[in-house]
This record gives sequence, C-alpha cells and structure tokens, in this order.
Amino acid sequence: MGGGKGAVEAVELTGGRGAEPMAAGPPTTPDTRFWRDRPVFVTGATGFLGSHVTAMLVEAGADVVVLVRDDVPPTSQVKRWAGAASVVHGDVRDQALVERVLGEYRVDTVFHLAAQTQVEVANLNPVSTWDSNVRGTWSLLEAARRTPRIRTVVVASSDKAYGTQPALPYSEEMPLKALHPYDVSKACCDMVVSSYHAVFGVPASVTRCGNFFGPGDLNWDRLVPGTIRAVLRGERPVIRSDGSPVRDYLYVEDGALAYLCLAEAMAARPELAGEAFNFSTETPLSVIELTKMICRAAGVPDVEPDVRATARNEISAQHLSAQKARRVLGWAPRWTLAEALERTVDWYRGHLAATPD
Repeated sequence: MGGGKGAVEAVELTGGRGAEPMAAGPPTTPDTRFWRDRPVFVTGATGFLGSHVTAMLVEAGADVVVLVRDDVPPTSQVKRWAGAASVVHGDVRDQALVERVLGEYRVDTVFHLAAQTQVEVANLNPVSTWDSNVRGTWSLLEAARRTPRIRTVVVASSDKAYGTQPALPYSEEMPLKALHPYDVSKACCDMVVSSYHAVFGVPASVTRCGNFFGPGDLNWDRLVPGTIRAVLRGERPVIRSDGSPVRDYLYVEDGALAYLCLAEAMAARPELAGEAFNFSTETPLSVIELTKMICRAAGVPDVEPDVRATARNEISAQHLSAQKARRVLGWAPRWTLAEALERTVDWYRGHLAATPD
C-alpha cells in the first residue's frame, strides 16, 4: 500500500480479474438498503469530515456508535446526528476500550477518522501527533484483529503521505515519501494498515484525499473558511503563502460519500481490503486561483487578496489522480468545484449572519 512492488501488484489486482469496475453510475447517495440497521463504529465523529460521515450514516439508517475524547461545543454538522448515535467517551489509543466497544456494540464496519490533523500543531508537537495518529491506528486495528465480527475497516490517510514526488498527479502505486511530521504520521498509518492486512488479514483499506472544505469547518486558519469569512465581512482575504502552491480541494459531502462508497464496495468484494484509494475532483488549483474562485462565488470578484508570502516549508504542488476510484469503485464527485464553493459560501453566509462577531 505504501509503494514499491506490493503497491503496484495491488493496483493491478483491482483493475484485473479480481475486481471488475462497478457497472452502476457514480453513487450520489448512500445505499440505505446496505446501511439500514448496520452496526457501525466511527472515530473522530466530532471532527470536520467525521461529523459529515456520521450524519450521513445516521440518516441512512445505520446503528452508529462513536468514540469521543473531548467535549467541545457541537457544530451544526454534529447536531445532525447528536442524540441518534450512541456515544462512548475515551481515547482511540486505548485498545482495550476500543475492543470493548467493537464487541459490545456488535460492530461490523469501522471508519477510523480520529487524528491530530493540524499541520502547524504537528510541527510544534510532533511526538503528540505521532502518538495520536500512529498509535491510535494500531490500537484500533489490534482491537479489530481481536474482534471476529469486523468485516470492513476504512482508515483515513492523506495525500500528504506521498510527500514530494518527481511527477504528478499522485497515484496509488507511488512510494510514500513523507518528511514533515504530520505527513509522516499519515504515511506510518498507511504502513500499519498494510501490515495488519497482509499479516493478520484485517479487512482494512485506506483513503487518501486532499484538502476538505464545506459546511461546518470553523477552523478560520484554513484557506476556504478564512477567505469566505473575510470577503463576507468586506475584508481582504489573507494568503500566507505566495499564492503559488497547487493543491487538491474536495467538497466534504463528496468526501463523506466516497468513504461510504468504499465501505459498501469492500463488503461486496473482500479482495479490495489492503488497497489504497485516492479521491479527488482532479481539478488542482493554486492558492491564488482558489481564492479568486471563492471571491467570485461570494459575489465580490474584484477583491484583491493580501498575499504575505510568510509560509515556509511548503511543497509546491500536491494533487491526486482518482482514476483508480473511478474505475474500480465507480466513484465520481457529485458536485463540481464551482458548485461546491457556491454551496459552501451560502452556508457560511447563513452561519455568520446568525453568529455574533
């Protein structure tokens, strides 16, 4: 999964006789027949992506239990599922606790999304990030290994695991060349999943996505929410880099659908376990290009960003090929980037109007 000969063989397997592409069109909603009453465990459910995944599962009729470490004010997305999912308080690094939850709630499907996700926090506190992200992953997978009912485990990795590559876009057969602390934590998670699948047969796969954006993200240091808030307040958006870094941006609802799509496919085709899948709109943009798209979506196309060029240690370009997910899973994003940005701006407009400054 992490690259080299084994990863190349895995890609060939999913494209060949072992797993033909799905004949149906791209999934635009979860399969409620599949999810109804299915016992599902979600870590990281109060996070940005996790809150969307959990809400989507609850609304599809799944019997969801979530693991919550810290009590924080609920976002609008958490409120979509609060009261409808069972909540266990604890840390994903507590393997005995996770094993108890998997057994007592008779879980058969797991989404492991819990992680320390902030790059700057990882740069300041690498050990706590590695402990949370890497130890958290092996603790969950060890609990899954010891729980016979588990049929599917989907683990969140990241495009950051690829590091700097000689050619783009990133594809799943590339070796993982992460160097920075957060990136390394995700590459290690990938390898832990590979080991637990290859050696112990744990039915786990990983997802690699770019930068999520959409309703409910209140981390104003991120480019999309920070830019939207600035322009809706009549301010110039601040760009910390020089505006040139190229990145992938994926609407969070498309990301949540991708996770459920993968889990559905793994249940039908067990040979997909051990694989890695990129999910992307395949529309890479520079920071300045995305900022201008946001300004247009907000109806203020003439705003000039405040480009400060203070960011350091930026990889100049990171973007993904999603051809494997399209071919093997039949997945495609439901919304174009322009449509997703319009939906996102509308959500923030309502949120900011209802929130005191």
